[in-house]
Amino acid sequence: MTLFQLKVIVDDNGKKFWTLYDAGPKNVRCPLVCLPPVSGTADIYFRQLLGLSAKGYRVIAMEFPVHWNVQEFCESFRKLLDHLRLDKVHIFGSSLGGFLAQKFAEYTFRSPRVASLILCNTFVDTEIFQQSPASTVFWMMPSFVLKRSVLQGFDTGKYENDIADSIDFMVERLESLSQKELASRLAMNCASAYVEPQKFRDVDVTIIDVFDKCALSQSVKDEVYKCYPSARRAHLKSGGNFPYLSRCDEVNMYLQVHLRRFLNGRYTARDPRIKEPSPEEIGESSSHSSGAEAAAAVSVNTESE
Repeated sequence: MTLFQLKVIVDDNGKKFWTLYDAGPKNVRCPLVCLPPVSGTADIYFRQLLGLSAKGYRVIAMEFPVHWNVQEFCESFRKLLDHLRLDKVHIFGSSLGGFLAQKFAEYTFRSPRVASLILCNTFVDTEIFQQSPASTVFWMMPSFVLKRSVLQGFDTGKYENDIADSIDFMVERLESLSQKELASRLAMNCASAYVEPQKFRDVDVTIIDVFDKCALSQSVKDEVYKCYPSARRAHLKSGGNFPYLSRCDEVNMYLQVHLRRFLNGRYTARDPRIKEPSPEEIGESSSHSSGAEAAAAVSVNTESE
């Protein structure tokens, strides 16, 4: 399958554009949208684009233009959805992408545009980074200083090959970002802001976390759990900071499990002409792992705490 890059301009002066990869049946009007972390570009979700579109899902991986605050991002994202004629979307967001997904659900709570959220290694309060004062001066910092600050979150210890490869790929994507792109993302990542989940309690949420070492501490993860006590949880035994790359089969399986709840309704992300897969078909992408290994690697928790 060949994926074509699209650039969509939604601002009035025509200078800022969103970069998209749109895979899967275009008749689906409530697709899965993927938002990247600070260091990512739209193409980091190529395994989700290829894997899920092959099963009939429409997946749109997005890379947002330079926005210096969350409000500006939300206004631009809403205009993009209007341009694409999408009333609602399911959003899969990692780290900053997950935070922005929550803030967009909050921003549109009076006229909801988010059908559901899948949050991966993300947070609900930017105070965890303790860099709120610095967020106002990122715009003047040299690119190499900004990249070095991001790379500090990339642990350089020994990892198995899949995780090491995911880190190398993300470092490569980080290097492709301009100074303005990176500075604006860090500004949104670190400026004082927090999620108000009570404004979108009707939105279905799944939280994907890893048990091994990643940039976010357990206390940060616990805060996310507290905000969404009824959310479904998908735990991976390992995967590092970028499980959608290093553990793509497991992540894709849990994305399908999440989206199954919407298959027979208005907000399905899959072409309704395709027959509903059996549970065995959903899990077949993980068949390269032994049954015992797969069972140990992932689990879903639907209980409230």
